[in-house]
Amino acid sequence: MTEWVVLDIEGTLSATDQVLVTLYDYARPRLGPWIDEHGDDPAVREAVAQVRELSGVAGGTDELVAVLHGWMDADRKVTPLKTLQGLIWQRGYAEGDLVAEFFPDVVPALRKWHAEGVRLAVFSSGSVAGQVAFFAHTTDGDLTPLFEHHFDTANAGPKREASSYLKIASVLGAEDPGTITFYSDVPAELHAAAEAGWRTVGVAREGEPHGGDDFAPHRTAAAL
Repeated sequence: MTEWVVLDIEGTLSATDQVLVTLYDYARPRLGPWIDEHGDDPAVREAVAQVRELSGVAGGTDELVAVLHGWMDADRKVTPLKTLQGLIWQRGYAEGDLVAEFFPDVVPALRKWHAEGVRLAVFSSGSVAGQVAFFAHTTDGDLTPLFEHHFDTANAGPKREASSYLKIASVLGAEDPGTITFYSDVPAELHAAAEAGWRTVGVAREGEPHGGDDFAPHRTAAAL
């Protein structure tokens, strides 16, 4: 029996273009100003230090931004980039510049699970701050009350490693990992979750980058 449903966002709940186009385009010109204007923020200081460590860049903001833009162009799931993006998106949602949209089947499924007593959590490469802002400002209103936990690569680990899913299961208090079902559009993430003992569902949405991938041996659906 499923006690927890853990959900990916990009390509699973929301169109990939909303992240790679809308959100990325919003964050791109704001990264430099954000770093310069929030230098006293511990989260920003740590992210900048991590960018320097990972890239070897010792220069100023312009060089840091060049590294961040390169990671964005390659869609790298790098924690300091996700931290900075999440902070920028958080303000964008709060100020009404951004509104999250979902595939038509998503919100009814979330509300149905919640009403039936299934507990919900999110595991996304986007930062927890960005996730919370995303679900708080949607075309269907504030959906944050539906979720009990948010996980990202900073507090859980890489999405393609089984150890991340074992850590999440521990935080959820799930003694039997088979009571957790993970929904994702990326087969490699499903493989890692299954290795950790989770149930898995591949979400193969037509027109999405992974829609035509081979999801075997995972159960596959076209919607939630």
